[in-house]
Amino acid sequence: DDLGQVRECLDCGVHVIMLDNMAPAALREAVDLVSGRALLEASGGVTLDTVREIAETGVDIISIGRLTHSAPACDIGLDWMG
Repeated sequence: DDLGQVRECLDCGVHVIMLDNMAPAALREAVDLVSGRALLEASGGVTLDTVREIAETGVDIISIGRLTHSAPACDIGLDWMG
């Protein structure tokens, strides 16, 4: 993602923009550019070590896929008796 794409999203009137794999400096620029006209979600490469710095950029939502990336699967079944 880059700021040009953010501008395109704003021109289309979107309500939420996902900012994927952007450095904190670029996230801050996007926050300034959007100025509250859409919600901004930071995603991609977010770790528990970097989440605070990303939060301080001013984005509205942060996705941390690592929380569920390696979670063990649970085999659940449902028997319907009618």
